[in-house]
Amino acid sequence: MTIQEALKTYREKIFAMQALGHAMGVLHYDGATVAPVESAEGRGKTLGYLSGCAYEIETGKELSEAAKYLNEHKEELNAQDRREIEVFLRESEFTASIPQAEYVAYVELLNKADAVWHKAKQDSDFASFAPIVKEIFETNVRFAKYYKPDQAPYDTQLSRYERGLTMEKTDAFFNALKERIVPLLKRVMEKPQVDDSFLWGKCYPIEAQRKFSDYLMEVITIDRDRCAIGETEHPFTTNFNKKDVRITTHYHEETPVYSMYSVIHEGGHALYELHSADELEGTVLSGGVSMSIHESQSRFMENLIGRSRPFIELIFPKMQELFPEQLAGVTAEQMYLAVNKAEPSLIRTEADELTYALHVLVRYEIEKGLFDGSIVPEELPQVWNAKYKEYLGIDVPDDKRGVLQDSHWSGGNVGYFPSYALGSAYGAQMLAKMKETVDVDGAVRSGDLRPITGWLEEHIWKFGGLYDPIELLERAVGAPFDPKYFTDYLEKKFTEIYKL
Repeated sequence: MTIQEALKTYREKIFAMQALGHAMGVLHYDGATVAPVESAEGRGKTLGYLSGCAYEIETGKELSEAAKYLNEHKEELNAQDRREIEVFLRESEFTASIPQAEYVAYVELLNKADAVWHKAKQDSDFASFAPIVKEIFETNVRFAKYYKPDQAPYDTQLSRYERGLTMEKTDAFFNALKERIVPLLKRVMEKPQVDDSFLWGKCYPIEAQRKFSDYLMEVITIDRDRCAIGETEHPFTTNFNKKDVRITTHYHEETPVYSMYSVIHEGGHALYELHSADELEGTVLSGGVSMSIHESQSRFMENLIGRSRPFIELIFPKMQELFPEQLAGVTAEQMYLAVNKAEPSLIRTEADELTYALHVLVRYEIEKGLFDGSIVPEELPQVWNAKYKEYLGIDVPDDKRGVLQDSHWSGGNVGYFPSYALGSAYGAQMLAKMKETVDVDGAVRSGDLRPITGWLEEHIWKFGGLYDPIELLERAVGAPFDPKYFTDYLEKKFTEIYKL
């Protein structure tokens, strides 16, 4: 075998894997958006078959031998090819550690889980979902032990979403946040609350909200020829390639804010995927490098830009145009204060910047308990409700607004949640660095966000998976990660809003 022969075999097999992944991704997107309710069983069989085909290619002799040969001769490869082989071997090692029958069965389980979760949430009935949650977590523990038998399973799972992340590091991160956020929240709650009543109790027509979504996607510079928007129960983003990225949202007639920030959040994910370097397309390095870096981009757009005073001033005339009766007599400043109102709430995706990390902390502690056995799935509603009372001081009225609110566990995204809090902190440090060379507020006020997206493309987006997440962050900001940037940002912002 020569280098060129090995590269040819490797690239052909990677294309085949990605083609199967594309097909499975479309099926998942269809299932979550427009497919009939009873379609899950048939879709599950197809997904099971396709995932088996992908497994056989990824763990098969031809691809394995080609990748190993290239790794043995990596000094003869260019830097991108070396990195690609390194990442592929790391990922394929995990897949190969799982018996094929279990791998396929898990894909089919997740397809079933999605349908069961949707109905359970609709009915606010966790008991109907509990057996599947149990099976999903047991499977993830088992897979982690197959892959790294001498490592704590939850450490293995965390590192799959954010390479190098451990419970020890995550605990230290959340402790640093709690030290500043909890006292700050207490001070905020002692002040008169922001009036956001104009955002509630009125009908904000769905069709007008759809037009608003189109406008927001334009403002944050999304290329609509390469990015579509759909509607689903729990908003998400999926990408098939850099010319086909899909975001989703969920509209609520009682307020435009939920969908507004879903679109901006998912739009941040989409921008990352759309701007991976062309030369990475079709390789395992295309797209985002980790979920924490990905969430840094979505949370950056949603909060650091989307909840800033200049951004609200920019988009408020459009809001008044689309919702003239609902926003009659309301000013841009009132809207700015309303979308930054800080108070404990039930729903993570609707939480303000200040309390958001506490929502994530609840999920992180529950996942740790499910992995080490200190929490059993059947008791999840009681554990969830107790932690919301402890951390946020609120009572959870039902499973729909409690333990069933997120789609992550039904999708098998176990270990994902810390990425949201880490991403928020990464984004704050990126913003501080960006402001050294970019007039961020000026760009937003002008309605031209290209200086902002240009900085992100140059320092984050274009690199795809060329660097591990922490290295990418440090290259972008020129310093080690420090959550103090995030807590300083929160303290400054909410001190000003609430006149602390």
